[in-house]
Amino acid sequence: MPIVRTSEAVCVGHPDKLCDLIADRVIDDILWEDKTARVAVEVLAAGRTITVAGEVTSSVRPRIRDSVRQALIKAGYEPCRFRIRVRVRRQSPDISAGVTTSLEARAGDESAFALQGAGDQGTVYGYATSETKEMLPLPLVLAHDICRRLDKARQDGLIKGIKPDGKAQVSVTYDSVGCPVEVCAVVVSVHHDAKKDLVELAREVKTLVIAPACEPHLPIAGNAHVLVNPSGKFTIGGPTADTGLTGRKLAVDTYGGLAAHGGGAFSGKDASKVDRSAAYMARLIAKTIVTADLAEEATVAISYAIGKADPVAFSVDTAGSGLYADALLTKAASAVFPLRPGAIVDALDLRGPGLSRFSTYGHFGGSGAWENEYKYKRQLENEVNRLANAARNHTDW
Repeated sequence: MPIVRTSEAVCVGHPDKLCDLIADRVIDDILWEDKTARVAVEVLAAGRTITVAGEVTSSVRPRIRDSVRQALIKAGYEPCRFRIRVRVRRQSPDISAGVTTSLEARAGDESAFALQGAGDQGTVYGYATSETKEMLPLPLVLAHDICRRLDKARQDGLIKGIKPDGKAQVSVTYDSVGCPVEVCAVVVSVHHDAKKDLVELAREVKTLVIAPACEPHLPIAGNAHVLVNPSGKFTIGGPTADTGLTGRKLAVDTYGGLAAHGGGAFSGKDASKVDRSAAYMARLIAKTIVTADLAEEATVAISYAIGKADPVAFSVDTAGSGLYADALLTKAASAVFPLRPGAIVDALDLRGPGLSRFSTYGHFGGSGAWENEYKYKRQLENEVNRLANAARNHTDW
């Protein structure tokens, strides 16, 4: 029985995504001068006002307004049109104490990376699938590519009269065995000048953006719904039209709503927050499992307690596609991959700036260190083989 899966993505100037970009630019600019800084900021964009609030603990004085202006320029907006409000304070000493000295360290554990505890409780998820070379669900890959092409068409002048705000949604039909067959629906909404002809805009978006994004992967069905600005004119966009908020595009940032997400946002948080860093590690683990041909898809879950270095729970779920039992893969992965917050930051080199480049078009499938699945591939294969041999020989795992 065929099924349809759908994902959406947004352009760099979408109000929510603009807030993510601003939040991560604030972090990058602080980390550029102080790699030990702890930053957790939220951004609200409403009308002509940008508000940055949260906690910043650093040895340098952050120039947050400058960071906001640079992010606005990158997103295609004019900073002079916005008023910037800043409301930040230092991190709570109670939270800081748990992060600085973990439960394990307080109990006398002097092993590697025992000192730093998790900054919060919660579960993070990582996912990978053999469906695409990015190891992400195809509808999400296509939606991101459409938005990326829309932004480039605006920046390069390929399509005249379009503005930074926009979004895309792609639906893909899968056959009974789970293989993608065709694109059955594409919806694109893009902010534009009042003088822009809507018929011309639809033609340009379909031929210059949608077709080159989709057709190298799958044919667009003859009866597909391909809609451009289905609501009509879109002349009021960005924060003027719709309030933006950090962390409101979680599915866009991760797996398009087609895999689990723990609920914690990424943008606005430095790598000491496991919401971000451990989610990156979970993605690396899942991707390594699929790359090693140990499963066709994998979901990795890691649960933490605030102030504790070691996770309280860890699991691998291959949805029945695993070459070995999920319990064996879970045991092997937990032995190979670093799971303590400090170890994750060290392994993925997350102490410096550069986080803002992942705030648009998703945090996965790109050039992050968490996408380098070959770093641990051989170690994981060896550990899986060792455990499998032990199981066959009826020896202790």
